[in-house]
Amino acid sequence: MSEDGNNKEDYPTEIHDYLTAFEKSLDSVDEMLKTMMAVSRSELLQKFEPLEQAKLDLVSLYTLNSVFWVYLAVQGINPKEHPVKKELERIRTYMNKVKEIADKKKAAKLDKGAASRFVRNALWEPSDEKEHTSKTPAKGKK
Repeated sequence: MSEDGNNKEDYPTEIHDYLTAFEKSLDSVDEMLKTMMAVSRSELLQKFEPLEQAKLDLVSLYTLNSVFWVYLAVQGINPKEHPVKKELERIRTYMNKVKEIADKKKAAKLDKGAASRFVRNALWEPSDEKEHTSKTPAKGKK
């Protein structure tokens, strides 16, 4: 879109800022796609662990379906009544599952040795000898 007055007359002036922001977003998406397309998919996947591979695939699917959602809306078709809605929900379900798996990987692991030491020390009871010596008042320490 150019900034000259001829194009501004094609649409209401109230939405000019929204259209400018939308155009910048499209340019950003275009740059990201060019970056992703510069590297072959197999080459890209070799660099990632399986969990990251799944994330990449899911984000790619979600992005593609979201763009199709926008396309339907621009064409005057209600995307809420189109099968793309179910596909987006399905992808979101898998994204949540992958997130749960990633969160479990990041979760703190139980150190059984440390836990047993905590319990043993918490339940420790002094023997009679130590009790007797601990009850005597401490003499002045320097």
